[in-house]
Amino acid sequence: MGKALLVIDMLNDFVDEKGSLYVGEGARKVIPFIKQKIEEFRKEACPVVFVCDSHEKDDREFEMFPPHCISGSWGSEVISELELKKEDKIVKKRRYSAFYGTDLDLYLRERGINELFLVGVCTNICVLYTAKDARERGYSVKIYKDGVASFDKSVHEFALQEMKNTLGCELI
Repeated sequence: MGKALLVIDMLNDFVDEKGSLYVGEGARKVIPFIKQKIEEFRKEACPVVFVCDSHEKDDREFEMFPPHCISGSWGSEVISELELKKEDKIVKKRRYSAFYGTDLDLYLRERGINELFLVGVCTNICVLYTAKDARERGYSVKIYKDGVASFDKSVHEFALQEMKNTLGCELI
């Protein structure tokens, strides 16, 4: 069976200082590591999946968070440091999990993927809920500790331990 890399929400609104929901310097620090992993997966001809927050202008999520990653906006685009290739899969999502309301599960199963490697932001939100949904669907999930970041170090650490201890993900 195969493996895939999920690059979660490495988007302008989260990772660029001018973004409307900037995660902070931690998001900038993981870029080189993520670039390296993308290249490794491409060299092995393993799928690279860019999971992208993509909201409607009146999305209910904006009751909790400032408007961000509005579909078609600069903020919803993958950061320029991570070069998209035509063979990469782009999954647009409106909720925290990359699986909720998307074709990600079908895409992975059609390719015989059973092992997922996760990088991106935010560790305690979209990475955590994507890991949870992946585990509930029977995927083996590995989290690159050097490839994830969040707004707050304590919730970042909590999410890593939650993924390891409760979900059975491997931290690498």
